[in-house]
Amino acid sequence: MDHGHDMPGTGGMAAPPPMNNTGMMHHHKMMMMHMTFFWGKSAEILFSSWPGSFEKRPYMYFVALLFVFVLSILVEWLSHCRLIKPGSGPVAAGLVQTLLHALRVGLAYMVMLAVMSFNGSVFLVAVAGQTLGFFLFGSRVFKKTHPPTETSDLPPMSC
Repeated sequence: MDHGHDMPGTGGMAAPPPMNNTGMMHHHKMMMMHMTFFWGKSAEILFSSWPGSFEKRPYMYFVALLFVFVLSILVEWLSHCRLIKPGSGPVAAGLVQTLLHALRVGLAYMVMLAVMSFNGSVFLVAVAGQTLGFFLFGSRVFKKTHPPTETSDLPPMSC
């Protein structure tokens, strides 16, 4: 039995990957996962390697920020929209309401996961999108009646 690749005291397990000249193990080139807010244009948002390297494709970072901004606005729109027509059958209305709820929750989770990149700009555009969305769809600024008895087909979001 060749023990040249086993580390003493590991019960025959293979040795860890070799160290480079900085004393760091080198695996695949990976981005560091931040656990505190940081400012920078190199971040992974929602998908692996997206938006990619700012040096290679600088516009993609801004596309990613715009995507999070629009998602945030959509969450607010779904929270305040009235898509079910009065007089709709209870089963059809219930199905539409359930699908709208699933869509809203899914989009809200995507915004949450984007914010979990801990990129400061992503956090700011998510808050700005929610704020603008509320201003446009939830505040009294654009409402014709004061105060509406029911402002949405969906119940309020709860944490």
